[in-house]
Amino acid sequence: MASEKICSILLFSAVILLLRDAPSVLAGDIVHDDDSTPKKPGCENQFVLVKVQTWVNGVEDAEFVGVGARFGRAIVSKEKNARHTRLILSDPRDCCSPPKNKIVGDVIMVDRGNCTFTRKANTAQNANASAILIINNQKELYKMVCDPDETDLNIHIPAVMLPLDAGTRLEKMLTSTSSVSVQLYSPRRPSVDIAEVFLWMMAVLTILCASYWSAWTARESAIEQDKLLKDASDEIPNTKYANVNGVVNMNVKAAVLFVVFASCFLFMLYKLMSSWFIEVLVVLFCIGGIEGLQTCLVALLSRWFKHAGEAYIKVPFLGSISYLTLAVSPFCTTFAVLWAVYRNNSFAWICQDILGIALIITVLQIVHVPNLKVGTVLLGCAFIYDIFWVFVSKKFFKESVMIVVARGDRSGEDGIPMLLKFPRIFDPWGGYSIIGFGDILLPGMLVAFSLRYDWLANKSLRGGYFLWAMFAYGFGLLITYVALNLMDGHGQPALLYIVPFTLGTLMTLGQKRGDLRGLWTSGEPQKPCPHLRLQHSGELSLE
Repeated sequence: MASEKICSILLFSAVILLLRDAPSVLAGDIVHDDDSTPKKPGCENQFVLVKVQTWVNGVEDAEFVGVGARFGRAIVSKEKNARHTRLILSDPRDCCSPPKNKIVGDVIMVDRGNCTFTRKANTAQNANASAILIINNQKELYKMVCDPDETDLNIHIPAVMLPLDAGTRLEKMLTSTSSVSVQLYSPRRPSVDIAEVFLWMMAVLTILCASYWSAWTARESAIEQDKLLKDASDEIPNTKYANVNGVVNMNVKAAVLFVVFASCFLFMLYKLMSSWFIEVLVVLFCIGGIEGLQTCLVALLSRWFKHAGEAYIKVPFLGSISYLTLAVSPFCTTFAVLWAVYRNNSFAWICQDILGIALIITVLQIVHVPNLKVGTVLLGCAFIYDIFWVFVSKKFFKESVMIVVARGDRSGEDGIPMLLKFPRIFDPWGGYSIIGFGDILLPGMLVAFSLRYDWLANKSLRGGYFLWAMFAYGFGLLITYVALNLMDGHGQPALLYIVPFTLGTLMTLGQKRGDLRGLWTSGEPQKPCPHLRLQHSGELSLE
């Protein structure tokens, strides 16, 4: 049973790695400025999301989201400054020629196609329209730009692109009711996203808890091994404490293959991304979440129910299971299933975060980085992996593979479930700020290693490495969020900032204190063999 749990956790941790960059690439869902499209006088607006609030017969109705064009008048940012204006349907629908219907300062809705966006806007403006809503022929939003050779750019009305489904609903409103009016405005996001502060705290506290649990288990195992060595001089165990308690020590080869496998799986996911694939990931997340939550609850409750945790019963197909595990398993399974069923509800992020944090803590408890060498290889490979799939992949695929997969752009879903989420409470656009499991898990392995080393070496908090590794991780993640906001929300791989801070801090301190060789090779402080003692005569002899 324990080996099956370890295998499932290891498999899921590989899936986490391939999806690890989701946190930092998704700062928000506003369509940002794109320097690849031409700018010129009259065509230099930034792309912003626009709220289109509808009113049917004077009663507030549905709200749609569009994107403002590069050309035309800038859209007001405050709702109180946005006027309620009657909406009409263009005749002809494409608005490539002057409309036949009379327009008196109305907002005109037109279809995309048959002529340029700027021609439609100029035609609507000449017909006395106050704004133009252009309905896309697809469900996605499209950035409306100017052609390089266009000169007729004296457009003074706002132009907004809406997706096809929004246009279909608006058309039904116009044909079935007597009066439809709209209100166009583009509220600005707050300069500081308070949700990112909570995510930062969640990430740091998760690593903190996982590190202390890992170090506590390692110290207890080391104490138990010392007792065995002292009590049985003829039978000296040749295994390390990590292997006694079902812990898997990663090696250099495994670290490299870990990242190579993740790259292959990410590319496959990019090609096969669909709604059914998201469902597969949901199932995988539930399995991992059940294992993680069960492991954490059993470890916590066993402090109070020690007998139930040590008494076992044989279960068909599962082997020996403790009574405590048997008691908490139904709760964990029900919890995960309820999340899967109601995951699109507004409160589901709480359950997702609980399952995710429990899973991360469990993985950090089971999978160990045994020394600084393996940690450097793992984080170094993940660092390259991050940069390639976020930035370099654009050169080959015309889009960032990591961002497309993380957002679930081709799946029709809200994205992958391997994320910690927190709602943007003060953001007028709503939504969630997110951080991927890998941005916590991978550096967390190195941070947990530093605390295990400190405890085994009996180092103080200030004189050890954990405090400084923890500080380096927190500062690196903070810099990631700062860079994310300075870059206007464009994709920023978190490990680009976290890896140099964490690895650099440990290596610098290790070199300065003279511990670098031990950290790099054995990962453990040197201890004298308990079977050797110093005789009164000063000679060393074997007991």
